[in-house]
Amino acid sequence: MATGIVSIALHLLDWPLLAQALLWLNVLLYTTLWLLTVLRLLRHPRRMLDDAMSHARGPGFFTIIAGTGVLGSQFVLLRGDYGAALLLWLLTVALWPPMTYGFVAILTTKRHKPPLAQGINGAWLLMVVATQSIAVLGTLLAPQLAPEQRLAMRFVALALWLWGGMLYIWLMTLIFYRYTFFPLDPEHLTPPYWINMGAMAISTLAGSLLLLGADEAPFVASLLPFIKGFTLFYWATATWWIPMLLVLGVWRHGIRRLPLRYEPLYWGAVFPLGMYAVCTYDLIAAMELDFMHWLPVLFGVVAVAAWSMAFGGLLHRLGRQLTR
Repeated sequence: MATGIVSIALHLLDWPLLAQALLWLNVLLYTTLWLLTVLRLLRHPRRMLDDAMSHARGPGFFTIIAGTGVLGSQFVLLRGDYGAALLLWLLTVALWPPMTYGFVAILTTKRHKPPLAQGINGAWLLMVVATQSIAVLGTLLAPQLAPEQRLAMRFVALALWLWGGMLYIWLMTLIFYRYTFFPLDPEHLTPPYWINMGAMAISTLAGSLLLLGADEAPFVASLLPFIKGFTLFYWATATWWIPMLLVLGVWRHGIRRLPLRYEPLYWGAVFPLGMYAVCTYDLIAAMELDFMHWLPVLFGVVAVAAWSMAFGGLLHRLGRQLTR
């Protein structure tokens, strides 16, 4: 997810060589993660099932859908490879129903459930990110389809965009309640809380792409004022979160002195930064907000810097483990 969206940001900001390099790196990473997931399922099926049924760890599995959707978007935007992108979109569509309904059904019917403070975190919003990633890739694929298929694809994208927004409202209410009415230790304020912003950023991206393709779908054109309003609403919400998350980061590492060292969860902060750059770029195009042209450039640079630090931390950790 993080490598893919940073690659797309670099492509939109006209840094093609770096964008292409991250595309092929992402193909390698995506393939590796699938192999490791299958191996874990074969060797430790019970532990994997326990993770999937966990309130705290289960939402992390939605990165499979989101990462697949982001990789498909890379193939469309950087390579013009609609065949590979369509296969990846079909995979997201095949995974989304069992994972979404299965996860919610399991948590609903479990007899033993954790308290809210231990059970919910920012990773729950990966359900929103996964849903919107299908909408984003669908809108990118739609122009290459036959007329009837094009309309159906845009309708599915519109429906998923609306559902993703509703789901964010449900989940964010619980997360905000957890923030403000329960004690929050620095250890609990993990980087995936940046998905508070990232989920709204990808919702902005999906809405912007619907607006840009409105001429090809009459039912989208008839909803233009509504879609414009909610797309801007999503972007404003994502923007509001950025200073708040920075303040909480200063509190976590500056005031409470939690050491700043690499952990895999930091990739959950890289993705939202890259997504904010990409969604702002397309929002400017969709709503003619040319006075904001500097903003995606700024966040593109920030996202690249964050990706570089996270990737450097990953390589450093792997190097230490190999030399032990």
